Amino acid sequence: MKITITGSLGHISKSLTKELVQKGHAVTVISSNPEKQKDIELLGAHATIGSLEDAEFITTAFTGADAVYTMVPPNNYFDPNLDLIAYYEKLGHNYAEAIKKSGVKRVVNLSSIGAHLNKGNGILLGAHKVEGLLNSLPPDVIISHIRPTAFYYNLYGFTDMIKNKGFIATNYGTNKIPFVSPIDIAAVITEELITPSVGRKVRYVVSEEYSGNETASILGKAIGISDLEWKLISDEESLNGLIAIGMNPKIAAGLVEMYASLESGLLTEDYNSNKPATIGRIKMADFAQEFAANFN
Repeated sequence: MKITITGSLGHISKSLTKELVQKGHAVTVISSNPEKQKDIELLGAHATIGSLEDAEFITTAFTGADAVYTMVPPNNYFDPNLDLIAYYEKLGHNYAEAIKKSGVKRVVNLSSIGAHLNKGNGILLGAHKVEGLLNSLPPDVIISHIRPTAFYYNLYGFTDMIKNKGFIATNYGTNKIPFVSPIDIAAVITEELITPSVGRKVRYVVSEEYSGNETASILGKAIGISDLEWKLISDEESLNGLIAIGMNPKIAAGLVEMYASLESGLLTEDYNSNKPATIGRIKMADFAQEFAANFN
């Protein structure tokens, strides 16, 4: 198959590229960074360099593909001028236009847990809007929306807090947090891209579930802090902490709302009703070793 993927050589797309190439598919990787071209080609894929803000460029990159993988790359949450939801909508519009004009009939889209909600999910409203834009395409376009849970690697964001305060403090963590590895996400995306399908579907991806304190215990043992605690703080405290480190206040509020909905159970309600039959192979204990290597 000829498959075009977005995401350059990010956490998911690098693993995805390797897996697809190893399976014998002709892979084109979109990247905005010319310096990534050589690394992409070393993996056995073709690199096409351009911006996802350019719908015509995406159309060209998608033309001739049997299937495409779409995702919205991370942006700078500390940019005071960034309208994050508008950014998602812009790329969603561009993808929908490019898919329509290129004639691609198979799409696998990276969405998120919580994307079933049109309110109360904070910054994940962006993922909800992208799903809606893609679902507005003609019915002969087959679409799989992949909804991963909380990424293990987001736990790296607590490194400085652990070093400076000796604990983890957030406005969520009382209940089980569904975590996922990008390697497990890439495996599911690969399966969706190369397996015949029909219509529209949603597929959740999870590797393991732990409460905040269970997570802290595993990470703590790996880094040599056996009594590491995960403390629950208020939404207000969480918001003030994010703003204090310079985060865009609107995005900070969106993050706090997202995590508050995780704590309340709103964010995970659809996931809990549609859990995957098979979970990923990368466990928290595996990630903890990586976390420790970076921490120390």
